[in-house]
Amino acid sequence: MSSVVTVSANDLRGGTVPLDTLEQAFGPASLGIIVVRDLPTEYATLRHSVLSNSSYLANLPTSELAKLERPETRYNVGWSCGKETLANGRYDTLKGSFYAQPVSDDELEEKASSLYPDCLELTSPNVYPSDSVLPGFKASFEKLCLLIVDTAALVARNCDRYGKAKLDGYEDGTLEHIVRSSVSTKARLLHYFPPPPRAVEGRPDSAVSLDDDWCATHSDLGALTGLTAAMFVDEAAHRPLAKADSSGHCPPLPELDSHPDSEAGLWIKDRSGRTTQVHIPRDCLAFQTGTALELITRGRFKAVPHLVRGAAPEKAAKIARNTLAVFTQPNLWERVTDHQTFGQLAQAALAQTA
Repeated sequence: MSSVVTVSANDLRGGTVPLDTLEQAFGPASLGIIVVRDLPTEYATLRHSVLSNSSYLANLPTSELAKLERPETRYNVGWSCGKETLANGRYDTLKGSFYAQPVSDDELEEKASSLYPDCLELTSPNVYPSDSVLPGFKASFEKLCLLIVDTAALVARNCDRYGKAKLDGYEDGTLEHIVRSSVSTKARLLHYFPPPPRAVEGRPDSAVSLDDDWCATHSDLGALTGLTAAMFVDEAAHRPLAKADSSGHCPPLPELDSHPDSEAGLWIKDRSGRTTQVHIPRDCLAFQTGTALELITRGRFKAVPHLVRGAAPEKAAKIARNTLAVFTQPNLWERVTDHQTFGQLAQAALAQTA
């Protein structure tokens, strides 16, 4: 059975990760995920702050959350809750999402808007809660996202080494350029609300699929998806009411050592269809493969199907789960195959979720 591969950011930076290690992480027989340790010292503090802010944000008054909604983007910018449908057709009210694009470049953003004027999901400006509503949210969010992008670029640089060695005609620096420069990169801060009693939705216990309660099985669209370790918060004991402390920010919330339901969390489907639970250490980042990477590497690296399994209400009635995913994606006009741009790929995928 495949296992999760762990590497040091120092080895990624030095270009010394063996090519067979990359194949074990991303190749046809892999789980499609790599864990990176030895991150910058500020990572732990940033992660704790941003994931705490996920609880603060999700518990703002509905009038404030409404100001952050952008329906014209199909809720792919700013705040979204109850707009997404799960595999069984139910609207997903069990998680809230905050979307923003952390890489800024005025010239590239103008180019994206002019070439793809109808792709508002990836060309609309970001919207953030004001500091008067949620102090320090934007600054810490953007700083953490850019740290994740920088680390993803190190992974990408080593993937380029693999492509150069294994693929005829592969242009060196292809993936690192995409990760570092693309204004299509999308960050999603997630808040999984404490699970309601099953009876509230009028469903018998036997009809509930926990696989669909948080996030149904899917593969990501982009190149590399950066993931933080999830943060679990007892929101009954520590009510997340946004109020600045003496530092001018909302104080970090106490973090549980683990989730009371050991089955809850990230699961990956391997190439034989078996599911494997993946635990990301708090001081590490994980990066999983998406469809664009599979296309760019001509199938040598595979996109990973994964799901987030929900918690049984009787085990975690008051526990919320917070995490951050950063989807590094090519610019809309960049080609992922000889005949398809990422914009065409993205629009086809977004049309299926409309």
